[in-house]
Amino acid sequence: MLRDVTAVRYVTPLREGGSLPGLMEADDLGTYVVKFRGAGQGRAVLVAEVVAGELARGLGLPVPELVTVQLDPALGASEPDQEVQELLRASPGRNLGTDFLPGALDLDPTAFPVDAGFAGRVLWFDALIGNVDRSWRNANLLWWHGGPYLIDHGASLTFHHAWSSAQGWVRRPYDASTHVLLGRAPDVGAADVALGPRVTAELLAGVVAAVPDDWLVDEPGFAGPDDVRAAYVRQLLARRDARDAWLPGVAAAVAAAAVDGLDRSVPQTHPPDWIARRLGKRA
Repeated sequence: MLRDVTAVRYVTPLREGGSLPGLMEADDLGTYVVKFRGAGQGRAVLVAEVVAGELARGLGLPVPELVTVQLDPALGASEPDQEVQELLRASPGRNLGTDFLPGALDLDPTAFPVDAGFAGRVLWFDALIGNVDRSWRNANLLWWHGGPYLIDHGASLTFHHAWSSAQGWVRRPYDASTHVLLGRAPDVGAADVALGPRVTAELLAGVVAAVPDDWLVDEPGFAGPDDVRAAYVRQLLARRDARDAWLPGVAAAVAAAAVDGLDRSVPQTHPPDWIARRLGKRA
């Protein structure tokens, strides 16, 4: 289970994300980036953060600690920003916090050491969960205390926005063409050998157990939170077993990037040349 803390002060909004997360201090003296259940994207984003983040941790990938954050909307009473006030009023009770890593830098894979093994494991993991939000536009990788950290997985597991058609997601190809680590020659073959057998029913059951009941209640088509948790386990096991449908496309994207000859010595703050050329060909 995730640790539960109580927010004591709203520090500042973080406007980089579409859901307007906020930096908050808690009663354990920690500081957290908090995503709110009352945001427009809904509680499914919080569920995705927990399931994907704890799955990454279970696979040995570095993720900041996740906690649940109890929120009293009165904390926003003195906030001058009307949007922030409305968001806090809409989010009483349990929200999601990610440990704030002070001094962390956005990870530019051409400026920090990222080896092919790590790049392959991250790319494989993102393909497994269908994460569309780790591109050169928005890396969602941090460098802190000499190592990388994965953050922000709310855009993954998109099947849970429409459970009636979730089966179609299982074999859906993964578009790796703009993945931020594609130019690091990711070894997805080694990642598949190492990580595939670790995605077990036991691991997934432990992962989904960390999702609070109140984020899963009243889900249409399910008898209760445990029924929803079981559906996540079935879905991710099926995705694991359908690697023949999505892994070859990922490997092909890696091979195409190698042929395109991405210059790994130059930091990329704009679309890499190989992406620009590919986009140009599609125009």
